[in-house]
Amino acid sequence: MLMFAVVATLLPSLTTVWISYIENKRALQGKASEELLAVSAQALREVDLWSKGLRLDLRVFMSSYEVTDNLERIPQVNGEPAHAGIYYTRLGDFLNSVRDRFPDYTELMVLDQHGHMVATSAAAVRPVSLPPDWSKDLSRNGWSIGPPYWDSTGTHAEMLVSVPIESGRRAGRSVGGTRVIGAIAARVNLHSVVDTLRRFAPGDSGQIYLMTRSGRIIVSSRGSSRELMRQGYSRETANRLLAQDGRAIQFGSYTGERVLGSARVVPAVDWLVVSEISTAEAFAQVARLRNITLGVVTLLLAVLGGLAYLLSMLIVRPLDRLTQAAGNVARGDLDVGIPVTTGGEVGYLTEVFNNMVARLRESRAELERLSVTDPLTGLSNRLRMMEALENEVRRSRRLHHQFSVVMADVDLFKKYNDEFGHPAGDVVLKRVAAIMREASRDVDFVARYGGEEFLIMMPETELAGATQFAERIRKKLGSEKLPAGKITLSLGVAAFPMHGDGADQLIAEADAALYLAKRAGGDQVMAAARPKVPAK
Repeated sequence: MLMFAVVATLLPSLTTVWISYIENKRALQGKASEELLAVSAQALREVDLWSKGLRLDLRVFMSSYEVTDNLERIPQVNGEPAHAGIYYTRLGDFLNSVRDRFPDYTELMVLDQHGHMVATSAAAVRPVSLPPDWSKDLSRNGWSIGPPYWDSTGTHAEMLVSVPIESGRRAGRSVGGTRVIGAIAARVNLHSVVDTLRRFAPGDSGQIYLMTRSGRIIVSSRGSSRELMRQGYSRETANRLLAQDGRAIQFGSYTGERVLGSARVVPAVDWLVVSEISTAEAFAQVARLRNITLGVVTLLLAVLGGLAYLLSMLIVRPLDRLTQAAGNVARGDLDVGIPVTTGGEVGYLTEVFNNMVARLRESRAELERLSVTDPLTGLSNRLRMMEALENEVRRSRRLHHQFSVVMADVDLFKKYNDEFGHPAGDVVLKRVAAIMREASRDVDFVARYGGEEFLIMMPETELAGATQFAERIRKKLGSEKLPAGKITLSLGVAAFPMHGDGADQLIAEADAALYLAKRAGGDQVMAAARPKVPAK
């Protein structure tokens, strides 16, 4: 019934929302398309006027007699114009005076009809890279535009624009009945184009790009940079924009972002003006409506889900948990705990079950502790020591490390017991265990090996260090004033791998050293003998 109510509520709602979403998205796309087409048309007109103004300015400069007269009178040296003399100076002065009045021109130049530099407004002559069809463009179109590039000296984007210098007094290439005797060229800063594009950028995050037909970006409404001029749209995207000239479409921008945009061709320079806006901004209103609707639906589902969850928590889930937990306990897994989420009989049953499992865990932990602990001294017993010693042998063998074992035995303990009684002997054993535990490091392992014997394992410790440690224990116990009398220790020390490569062999070597200490009178530390090196 709950699932039926959910389906009956959501199905009509989601269908209505989906239809509304499609219609609103279509309307917003139409509105955004109109805006993009309008701003791209305005930007196109401004860029086209700017390019035509460049051509007109250069033709005005070219028509000055200062250019034609002085250019014709500059002498030729080895087929190239001489960069000296009064006519060369006059031509340079004219270019500088014009350059100062037109900030868009970073440099004005006069070239001869072969493209050689005649004069320039710059302080130093820089190489001029002319388009391959420069002469043909001058003759056929009346001007030539070079590809845009990044000027590293001035840190700006620029391009080279040239118009022919015409005269009827000397032979040369014909242009409209006149003669071409050279060209006036200008390096044009594109910052004014950036300002123009910035004025018409659509929306809050939209941009307008100026790019070549191949898709390479020239400048944008957010500025220009060397990195930007290295970017570009894919050839497929550029061709698609050219095919949809004058219409807004969705496509992937060069940044990878999904955008809505349009492209128009600037006739004067054969470039593209591309205006684009992210689809996220273009469809922000419909996305907001979608999010609100999804939020309402999610809230409805959350309420229904919460109701179902509450019912399951109250009725079904506690019983399922009890069943699963009981199965785990039956398999020997006591690490279970069931939260008490409800009252009544189910809650009481859960509490009783948790108490039962907790007592079982405590009993198991105590049994495990007793199985590896010496009840008199509280130290680990022999079983636990052998397990730890075997692990340390494997670890040190793998890492090529050293460790030592110390075997200790209380001197004349049987006599002490016979003279003072077993309770006094127990006091001695407890005190010996306490001294060893206090003197040991956290990484050391102290165990009661059996009777009055103790075994200490010392990881990362060489034979000399273990011997010094054993000597400290011996002196400490020797200075102890026990109620029933003084007691002493004999200790034997062996090291891995010097005295053995296994646990049993190390214990045997340490026990042999202990036996030597006993035979020598006790109350002393004896290290196992170093193995003899076989003669070669």
